[in-house]
Amino acid sequence: MNRRALNTTLVLSGLAAGALLAGCAAFNQLSADVSTYGDWPAGQKAGTYAFERLPSQQARAEAQQRLEDAARPALERAGFKPASAGSQPDLLVQVGARVSRADRSPWDDPLWWPGGFGVWRHGYWRGPYWGASLRFESPRYEREVALLVRERASGKPLYEARASSEGSQSSAEPVLRPLFDAAMVDFPATGVNPRRVTVPLPG
Repeated sequence: MNRRALNTTLVLSGLAAGALLAGCAAFNQLSADVSTYGDWPAGQKAGTYAFERLPSQQARAEAQQRLEDAARPALERAGFKPASAGSQPDLLVQVGARVSRADRSPWDDPLWWPGGFGVWRHGYWRGPYWGASLRFESPRYEREVALLVRERASGKPLYEARASSEGSQSSAEPVLRPLFDAAMVDFPATGVNPRRVTVPLPG
């Protein structure tokens, strides 16, 4: 093998390895659209907290517990500490989640067309055509979490965060924790809403 061929082989091998590593990294991350709102007092640190449940959430205690367990690491990473038993927390936190199904259709995008080549007497043209065909689109699901932090003494809302991602899974449970991580990644700052945030998936 001559030097030029060897160099080409090394370059191609390097590119392939880089693409493989990039692909592996993508599988270990979650990208989410995040929106945050609020008026967190300047200079105030995150204090002690306790989860607060709505009556409908109290009726689904087991599911709500899983949701709170998923949100807890993101809260504690942001500096919040759970209130000790028997003490009053500084803050109350409400969390929620939902999944919305979206059946994709070509009519969702007014610029969609299948495209193709046609033949006419004087040559070829490329453009849209319509015809009967079978199209099978897998449904997509938007998984969203929401988090609201309120001051316990006054009841004033201080910080609200939402994060959503789209995927083929109908269950939100596998992505609850990274979605809460994404929702709280900029705390206590707000920003452009929505904005794209990428967080690592739990190991």
